[in-house]
Amino acid sequence: MLFVLQKQHTSNNDDAQQHHLQENPTADQAEQTILVTDISGARLWITLSSAYVGVFLGAIDTTIIATLSAPISSEFKSLSLLSWLAAAYLIANAACQPISGRLTDIFGRGPGLLFSNVFFAAGNLICGLAQSDKIMILGRVVAGIGGGGLMSISTFLASDLVPLRKRGVVQGIGNICFGSGAMLGGVFGGFVNDTSSWGWRLAFLVQVPVVVASGLLVFFLVKVPPKVSSKSALSRIDFLGAFFIMSFLVILLLGLNAGGNLVPWNDPLVLTTLPLALVLFVGFILWESRKAEPIIPVNLLVQRTVFTACMTNWTCTMANTILIFYVPIYLQVLGYTPTQSGFRILFGSLGVSFSSIGCGFIMKKTGRYRGLGIAVLVAFVAGTAIISTLNANSPSWVPFPAFILTGGGYGGMLTVTLLACIAAVDHSQQAVITSATYAFRSVGATLGVTLASVVYQNILKAKLWQRFGSLPGAAEEIKLIRDDLSELKHLPEGWREGVIASFMEAFRGVWLTTLGLAIVGLLCVSLMKQHKLHSNLARSED
Repeated sequence: MLFVLQKQHTSNNDDAQQHHLQENPTADQAEQTILVTDISGARLWITLSSAYVGVFLGAIDTTIIATLSAPISSEFKSLSLLSWLAAAYLIANAACQPISGRLTDIFGRGPGLLFSNVFFAAGNLICGLAQSDKIMILGRVVAGIGGGGLMSISTFLASDLVPLRKRGVVQGIGNICFGSGAMLGGVFGGFVNDTSSWGWRLAFLVQVPVVVASGLLVFFLVKVPPKVSSKSALSRIDFLGAFFIMSFLVILLLGLNAGGNLVPWNDPLVLTTLPLALVLFVGFILWESRKAEPIIPVNLLVQRTVFTACMTNWTCTMANTILIFYVPIYLQVLGYTPTQSGFRILFGSLGVSFSSIGCGFIMKKTGRYRGLGIAVLVAFVAGTAIISTLNANSPSWVPFPAFILTGGGYGGMLTVTLLACIAAVDHSQQAVITSATYAFRSVGATLGVTLASVVYQNILKAKLWQRFGSLPGAAEEIKLIRDDLSELKHLPEGWREGVIASFMEAFRGVWLTTLGLAIVGLLCVSLMKQHKLHSNLARSED
């Protein structure tokens, strides 16, 4: 049987002699996993680098709105667009990542990466040329579809090519690309907006040729074969499962993003979307639990290490995304430019870099990750605790050490929890379980922006009305303050001190929310179990 399948694959791939097959040990299935022979040196790093370019750019696009939201929203005359500009990209990420593992198992990593590059380039082109807020949001959705694939499929690729014991270092480098891109997104966007005559548009347009080049590299370099099956590709796609999970995520995040932000919580939009999301989620669980080849094997999600690792990704990504988006806004309220505010979160990339690589080397040396996960989450909690002290009189240097700690904690968390998830499941399931962790991460990023927006907007609105509601023209002025930060330069006489105090109280609510999420993440990571990290792809005894 193995010989026949290997011979069949040889006719489709000149490199087939470098691969062997692994039977799924848990089921009598028609689908077989092809294990790639261990590769190293220049060939390995060139292949991974072609994918990590997309990871870096996808991460930049995740946070580029952090410093561009004010100029973009001001051009389109609505600062409330902030949550939509961020959420459009993140919702598309969250909706597509759960299915990327299964689809690339069927069609291959290379075609999946190429598809993602095309969508990512198209989305950024649409954003750069957008002439209305609706077209801008459309561009963010298209870019989000591509960006989600770029980040998740690159991780599958590393799992295909590198054994578990060595993967911590490789994943650490991938996390540097992701973490550095996420931290640089705000700085890059602010710098381009402040220095270019094209303004914020150039920040999107300049990514397009780089993405095209990355797509060409992927096309020629990534040759990992898909799983082999006697069934047709279309018959192996769980269309109903994909519909359930994508619909659930889009509808859930749409309702949460709108509630308390764009419409009241008792609005029909919210009252319809949230119950419908629950129905779709239940449908997804029931359907996937009965499928032989599901989009996400839901039975794996209740496994202790997988569940706690996913929850750690969820809560910590919520907290990290809130900080990346709201610390720059806090600084801009105090008078810093987008570039200056973005620069103050840049040091988080140093923490991500050192922690990701350091954790990778420690796990390669020791073969252990649980204690390491607790240590990096302690650093993350410490960083959020420092940020929770920020107010109108805080020294300008405080964000620097805080973001080194949060960046270090977050980067280490990404490396540790992903490796823990992969170690806890069979090799044949590593792509779909990686998709699940990325889905939790994407949902966390979207919910983080949404939750912070609800806390921020509601406290700000309440405090402004409490201080100025009785004054003539208060309603119009309060709306202007909430929708356009540039209004802070044109406040009526006697308003400034109270307005700044209102903003600081709103930010205080955001900081405490972030600290609470970080503490929950620490509790979750402490509940993971230790699994063996093998030194070969077949996971045989070392």
